[in-house]
Amino acid sequence: MRLDATGKVSLDQIYTRPDPRPYFRTLRDLGYCIPQLAKQHFAELVREYRESTGVRVPTILDIGCSYGINAALLQCDLTIDDLYEHYCDQGADERDRDWLLARDRELVRSRGTDAGMRFVGLDSSGPALSYALSAGFLDGAVHADLETRDPTPGQRAEIARADLVISTGCVGYVGERTLSAVAGAHGVRKPWMAHFVLRMFPFDPIADRLAEAGYETESLPGLYRQRRFASPEEQSQVLDTLSRAGVDPRGLEAEGWFYARLFVSRPRVAAASAVAEPASPANNDPSTIEVEDEIEQQPSVVAPYLR
Repeated sequence: MRLDATGKVSLDQIYTRPDPRPYFRTLRDLGYCIPQLAKQHFAELVREYRESTGVRVPTILDIGCSYGINAALLQCDLTIDDLYEHYCDQGADERDRDWLLARDRELVRSRGTDAGMRFVGLDSSGPALSYALSAGFLDGAVHADLETRDPTPGQRAEIARADLVISTGCVGYVGERTLSAVAGAHGVRKPWMAHFVLRMFPFDPIADRLAEAGYETESLPGLYRQRRFASPEEQSQVLDTLSRAGVDPRGLEAEGWFYARLFVSRPRVAAASAVAEPASPANNDPSTIEVEDEIEQQPSVVAPYLR
């Protein structure tokens, strides 16, 4: 498997297919679980945001949303294992994309339990956004790579509607330029943010840029499994990266898994008044570790993706 510029195995091919089946087949084999672990924290942040601001139907911008996984988990009250079974069973593998989309629309219709959220996806993969919109997981999309170009006026307007911004693994591929563009699309009313970031990628440069935009960032306790390493070569590269960064991998990445930390950034006024405690990781869940004091060619297309 080819390693990308970050030292991770390149999985670009699974993010640009017409439907999510290759995505889920590949990531299931790697034990990918970070969206499931993130779900309770995102739900808690939404609850806190509602109570703090009075906004009953917040718009959530999911950076690096791919096929709308976080939206599906939150809006349909699903687990990541539900999605693996849904997309990897033999019945799904033998059907075409239209059948799969029809089944997903029915899933959203029958399982959609929270009309109190609106999801917008930001991703450089047009096929993934197109599928997520057609399936009903996303209410809107911004097709852009903000690391290489500034958002268009239409994209800025869509981004500016966000009340909260989330991500579960895109930091490292995107950085301070993207997060600055997202924060800069807003006026005085800044969105709250929550990002799960692999330990191999420093968050300080992003936190510094967000501080310039009026944010305070906290690193919440706990470490969260993302996925297993895809090869010994990937693990070796990541361990080298961690060593250069002064991050101790013993008992964590050295045992074969990527681990992430959770960073929450609020505008300073909101941060000063925040009193909600983060959802505690389950003590019996080996995917989550308590650590004391531990703290993708792109046209300019704005939601809806197909115009």
